Amino acid sequence: MIDYRIKTDGDFSEKIGELVSMLEHTRAVTLEEIKSLSQKDLDYLVDEGSNTIGSLLLHIASIEFVHQVISFEERDINEAELQKWKAGLELGQQARNTIRKNSLEFYLNELSQVREQTLIQLKRFSDEWLFEEKQWGNGVPYNNYYLWFHVFEDEINHRGQIRTIKRNLSKN
Repeated sequence: MIDYRIKTDGDFSEKIGELVSMLEHTRAVTLEEIKSLSQKDLDYLVDEGSNTIGSLLLHIASIEFVHQVISFEERDINEAELQKWKAGLELGQQARNTIRKNSLEFYLNELSQVREQTLIQLKRFSDEWLFEEKQWGNGVPYNNYYLWFHVFEDEINHRGQIRTIKRNLSKN
């Protein structure tokens, strides 16, 4: 059952616990949305320029992975990581060509493995870490709180796309 409360889990500091609550709620709603999809549904293209639900799910996992690297390790992804996640990160034609014929369990496993690492790592940090200020290469400031807000913001956005694709599935 999905929990509709934002609360702190005792394994985390207060603000990080609230953030985890939001991440987990967002994921629970996404999982509910996709729970009965077949491989054919996951590979469905609305048109030749769209993304599949499978690609969007891998994108959600890849965005979370990249944010782990940036916030927990304070670095950019390396070449090996880029090769693993590139199609999911960038979407588009490469994703249409390579992210297909995977079962729902494949995507669920990718999402779960990445999330497991997020939760393990977040236990190591205090609320002060969320507010640590850094700068992108172009001088724009950000903090870890924003990075993790963006993870669930991105998932919510793509879940909207998944719902739109599902509506098209019901028409076919």
